[in-house]
Order: sequence, then structure tokens, then C-alpha cells
Amino acid sequence: MPHPDERVEYELWTNSNDECGPLCDEQAAFVRSFRGHAQILERGGYARFTPHYITWYCPEAFRLTRQCQSQCINHGRYCAPDPEEDFGEGYEGKQVVVENLRQLCVHRVANESGRPWAWWDFAMDYKLRCSMKEKKYSKACAEEVVASLGLSLEKVLACMGDPDADADNAVLSKEQEDQIGRGSRGDVTILPTLVINDVQYRGMAGSPSLRRLFGFSGDGRGEGLTWCGVCVQGSWRGRRCSGPYAPASRRGRSRKSASAMTGTAGAGGTRRPMCERVRSDQENGVSER
Repeated sequence: MPHPDERVEYELWTNSNDECGPLCDEQAAFVRSFRGHAQILERGGYARFTPHYITWYCPEAFRLTRQCQSQCINHGRYCAPDPEEDFGEGYEGKQVVVENLRQLCVHRVANESGRPWAWWDFAMDYKLRCSMKEKKYSKACAEEVVASLGLSLEKVLACMGDPDADADNAVLSKEQEDQIGRGSRGDVTILPTLVINDVQYRGMAGSPSLRRLFGFSGDGRGEGLTWCGVCVQGSWRGRRCSGPYAPASRRGRSRKSASAMTGTAGAGGTRRPMCERVRSDQENGVSER
């Protein structure tokens, strides 16, 4: 998997809706299983994560129809499908758009505060506490989760803007732009989609395959967790990494498993291989932040 610099940059295209059947269940399972690994990577400065949410627009000629008014905000500019596919009951698509926007702004505010990994906590807590299935999918519930994470609700609301305004929303307009493919990267058309260093990755049903893709070792059932042959969560005991996560492989084998994500020096020789950087940072205490 190519990467343009020493840091893995990846995106998850997802949805706050939890009533879309197996697809929603898959997205929730991914957030639950990969959250800890994602936070380790970002805390150590080895990865940069950005969440995204697919949105579509309503053609101007149809903006006064019930379908557009039920599923869109900002006068038809940003829309999401009705969760129950029934305009007469349950939640409306425009409620999903607003929540998607809130979660985008949570990430922006968390990033500005130096805690970008807090998005994973919000996404996980929201799915647990504010489920559509339990009729708790609401602004009030979402704001409680924001407050519980110590993030500024005022900044989140300022970022969201006015969903009733007949005007563009900068955050959602950027999402629509990012959905369009560029270069070797195709359009994002399905959920969930994971994009790693501008390459779409498919087959994200469980995190073990992603742990291998990112260079992690361990099967998720044991003690410690290694990355690039470094014990990133726990401590070495003999030849094993002992800690609260997955059992470590031998160091040589860990390096081999990370080969897909190791970089090579650029033309000027200034770029260190990724795993070399990880091990060097670990020795200097950088990844303990």
C-alpha cells in the first residue's frame, strides 16, 4: 500500500444512521473493534485519520417536494436517505444529515484541541447511547456525548452552522467534493469505504485484516500489541509483548508483517522507512505520549 510520507493517512466513509441493516452493523462493528488501534496510531503520530459522510443533493426542480424536504437540509443542498424508507414514520433523512454534520464537526473540534482520536470515542459512545433502535437518536443525546468527552459544544455548534439557511454549508460542501474520485482514486459510492493513502480498501468486515495491513501483530485474543516489531501497548517479557491487547509475534515476524506499510527513502534520501521510524521513536519515548 503506497503512502506519500512517513505517516499513514486514511479515511473512513461512514454514516450515523444505525437502521440500514447489515451495512450499519458492519460499520458499528468496525468502529468498536478498530477504535483502540486507531487511537494508538494517532497518539503516536504514525497515522492521520479523517472521518467522512456521504451526502447527495436534491435537484432544484424538486426541492419543494415532500421527499426533498424530508431528507435534505439547507434547502435541498445536502441529503440522506430516509432511514426507514417511509416518509410517514420514524426518523427523517434530514436528521441523519444533521447528525453526520455534527460528527464531522466533533472531529474538527477534537483535532483543533489536539485530540483528534476523540472522534472514535464519540462515534462509539453515540452508537451505544443514542441508537435509533432505542428511539434515542437526537440532538440532546448527541450534545450529552460531546459534553462527556470534554469538547466545546459551542465550537461544535458554530462549525455546524444553520441547517435551515438557504446557503451552502462549508463542511458538507467539502464532503461532496471529496466523494468525487481523483487520479487513481475512484468515486466513493458505497458505505462503508476505507481509503488508505488515497487507495480504496475493501473487505473491512473485521479489524484483524486491517491490523495486518497497518503492520500490527496479534490475533486480538491475548495480551500485548506490537507494531513494526515494537511493543506499543504493554512491555516485553522474554520474546512476547505482555499487555492488555493482542499477543505479540516474534520481533522478526512483526517486521515482516509490517512490510506492506514500510516506506522507502525519497530521491533526497530524507525519508526513513516507516517501521524504522516507529522503532526509533519508541526508543526515544516518543510513542509514549
